[in-house]
Amino acid sequence: MNTHARSSSVHHKLLLHKLEEAIASKGSSSTALAEALHQIAENIHKRSLVIIFSDMFESASDPKDLFSALQHLRYNKHEVILFHVTDQRLELDFSFENRPYQFVDIETGQEVKVHAAQVREAYLKNMNAYKKELMLKCAQYRIDFVEADVNKGYKQVLMPYLMKRGKMN
Repeated sequence: MNTHARSSSVHHKLLLHKLEEAIASKGSSSTALAEALHQIAENIHKRSLVIIFSDMFESASDPKDLFSALQHLRYNKHEVILFHVTDQRLELDFSFENRPYQFVDIETGQEVKVHAAQVREAYLKNMNAYKKELMLKCAQYRIDFVEADVNKGYKQVLMPYLMKRGKMN
């Protein structure tokens, strides 16, 4: 949805309604984030503020398309803020008990049965490498990268960022 910025409560309710519809209709399909970001870069006004809330894992094995889309946003002079949404304890720290688990990819439905201790080291190595690459690309493209742990309330994620941003202006 493309709409002009307005501060009315009716417009605010419309935006929330559209977001709820998008979330409800998503189901278990892939997000095609890179494609969506390219479309956003082309279809919004120059020098817009683009805020992304994503785990950015869609293309973690080959992130070239995603990084190209982020670069496209910056090339078109948009200000970009990426809130990297993760479950710190489970996705980044891999804090699972030493027993077998069945993991399900919520976007594809693919299931993997593994013993947590057997994959922990390789998982953490790959996850840390991807996160470092993502942070490096964000710094390179002058994109604000903000950690957003789903276990923290939105205030604990947004307030430190907004305070930092306020000090910069």
